[in-house]
Amino acid sequence: MTKIFDDPAQFADDALDGFVAANRQYVARVDGGVVRSTETPQGQVALVIGGGSGHYPAFAGLVGAGLAAGSACGNMFASPSAGQAYRVAKASQSGGGVLFSYGNYAGDVLHFGQAQDKLNAEGIETRTVLVTDDVASAPLDEIGKRRGIAGDLTVFKVAGAAAEAGLDLDEVERLAIKANHHTRSLGVAFAGCTLPGAAEPLFTVPEGMMSVGLGIHGEPGISEQPLPTASELARLLVDGLLKDKPETAGRRVVPILNGLGTVKYDELFLLFGKVEALLAEAGLEIVEPECGELVTSLDMSGLSLTLFWLDAELEKFWAAPADTPAFRKGNLAPRRERTVASLAEAGTTTPALAATPASTALAATAVGALKEARSVVVEHEDALGKLDAIAGDGDHGIGMRRGVDAAVAAAEKSHAAGAGLEELLAAAGEQWAERAGGTSGALWGAAVTAVGRTLGSKETYTAADAAAAVNALRDAIITLGKAEAGDKTMVDALLPFADTFNKAIDDGGSLASSLRAAAEAAARAADATAELSPKKGRARPLAEKSLGHPDPGAVSFGLIALRVAEYAATLESH
Repeated sequence: MTKIFDDPAQFADDALDGFVAANRQYVARVDGGVVRSTETPQGQVALVIGGGSGHYPAFAGLVGAGLAAGSACGNMFASPSAGQAYRVAKASQSGGGVLFSYGNYAGDVLHFGQAQDKLNAEGIETRTVLVTDDVASAPLDEIGKRRGIAGDLTVFKVAGAAAEAGLDLDEVERLAIKANHHTRSLGVAFAGCTLPGAAEPLFTVPEGMMSVGLGIHGEPGISEQPLPTASELARLLVDGLLKDKPETAGRRVVPILNGLGTVKYDELFLLFGKVEALLAEAGLEIVEPECGELVTSLDMSGLSLTLFWLDAELEKFWAAPADTPAFRKGNLAPRRERTVASLAEAGTTTPALAATPASTALAATAVGALKEARSVVVEHEDALGKLDAIAGDGDHGIGMRRGVDAAVAAAEKSHAAGAGLEELLAAAGEQWAERAGGTSGALWGAAVTAVGRTLGSKETYTAADAAAAVNALRDAIITLGKAEAGDKTMVDALLPFADTFNKAIDDGGSLASSLRAAAEAAARAADATAELSPKKGRARPLAEKSLGHPDPGAVSFGLIALRVAEYAATLESH
């Protein structure tokens, strides 16, 4: 359990500040993460990595010469926001374009994807290579659905070395894709990890058992089996990876034995000896292996084995020098320090929008609705976290809390400044996405912004405007999240909500009664997701564990919808 902190909600930021203080010769702090504190040649491709905090050395510890140019750092186990990824990339790039690379998790894909779109729109060519090394998270014929775990390191290292060698963005991207294709990982856990301030671990493993196929965000494994001996564990890991090796695999391989938090070096070395013997028995030649903590999960008791199959090209870049706080190889000439503060944009200032009296009045109602949403999220924060921990990483409650807190604060500030509805909801949506991180943060941020944009600033508002706003909310979430009915996501509650609201309004219902009917439909649909098997997100590899439990995103949507409907009824009664 993590015991050293002042405020659990500030843990990630405080830890990142301390990391920078201890490693100023390598990194500098920018809004959203860290970048190199030394000069980078003009025109060099910038490899920007990132993900949730709690995984050190990943991701900030891999920023430095020969490896990453910057790292976007989200909250504990939560993806960085689009704004964080964008600002880190802007501060990292030096004219050669940007390559984003990170593990294949829905929240990261959403947020980094939005940042990529913004950078490309500004003329900074940006590409993405997802890491998909975890063999337990999807079968080989669905390799694109696999998540990224400790195999991040091989992809980052090859891409970073290629950038350092002066290769262009096309080549750096090609080599990163190739490295990912040649990388396979499998992990096990003996006990779960505990988020700062939490009373219980995200998952537990029965005494004398081992969880196989875990994720690095505190997700439990996909199966349990009796605790093996070291030799049996080595056999399980090696055999599991050799059965899944790429069709282009040769004889030369890099094994990476990674400790996830509390399995320490003596045990890792003991196990590595067993692994090495099995690889030699299989006719493989070991090249420049790694054994230690490389991608952790707070205090999780567990480990993973990665095999990276080499050819001459990949071996050249794996062996190339690198100098970062947590990963060093070979020797590089010292680099001059650079001034970083001026390179990281604090964000663009949005011009104030003209607001009609009707828009300003509706803005006040929006502040009240957001406060009601915050109230219900606070009330159910712990329950939502526990529900999410069944087949995910347990951060849905805290993520929703961070997001809605930030949205309310932004809305109140905008309202005090006399903003109209569109401007107020744009500020609230931006801050929801910025502070919450994760998939839910991106979706709620986009939805709130879309509602404001649709309602705009009008002289009067009608029932048709309310229906248009609900449809805009629906479309923003579906377009960004790319989920469909039956995928076991928020969409399974959202669609009945929108359909019921539209029908009720068309039938002449009042705003309050239509919202009530729609919210009740959403709550029923959220409960019904317990019978569905997840097809997206972190719960997908743990479909069996998820069955019998409703989707956290659908549940939180239903709760917010019911509370906002109650608020609308109070306004109508007055």
